[in-house]
Amino acid sequence: MERDEAYKLLLEYVKTDYLVKHCLATEAIMRALAEKFGEDVEKWGIAGLLHDLDFDLTEHEPSKHTIITEELLQARGFDEESINAIKAHNAEETGSERKSVFDHALTAAESVTGLIVATALVQPDKKLSSVKPESVIKRMKKKDFARKVSRERIQDCQGTGLSLEEFVELSVQAMQKISNELGL
Repeated sequence: MERDEAYKLLLEYVKTDYLVKHCLATEAIMRALAEKFGEDVEKWGIAGLLHDLDFDLTEHEPSKHTIITEELLQARGFDEESINAIKAHNAEETGSERKSVFDHALTAAESVTGLIVATALVQPDKKLSSVKPESVIKRMKKKDFARKVSRERIQDCQGTGLSLEEFVELSVQAMQKISNELGL
């Protein structure tokens, strides 16, 4: 699937602006991770872009999240490795497992976006350009900051071989590159 087709599919199913931006942020991080690991940048990016394709449909049924996405993507001939990574990001609800670097990368990437956005929003200018990786890590330790963000899932970056510091730095830089698209 080409990126343009994936983006159109995303907009067909994802109706909330915040969720579209979350998917764009996840895509940016996944592209940066693929580049770092010498993986297929398009494949990883598109998996990041589409990871929450069915979220609006399954918001009140977390155990079904990614299952509808799996069906939609299989019908379009999407590759199984990407589908598995997408399913693995919701492993806690679906019982799937995170096995590959791809699986761990997507889980950590989609989780860290919320913490980075929350960190940007407490900056005086509310801009991603003002966010420093060490500030994100510092705020990660505060349980009352961005409460809904799973710190454990961000720590899943260690399944990629990256330290938390390396992962957060890469993620912040990736999101800063698309700050205009994210409105930050």
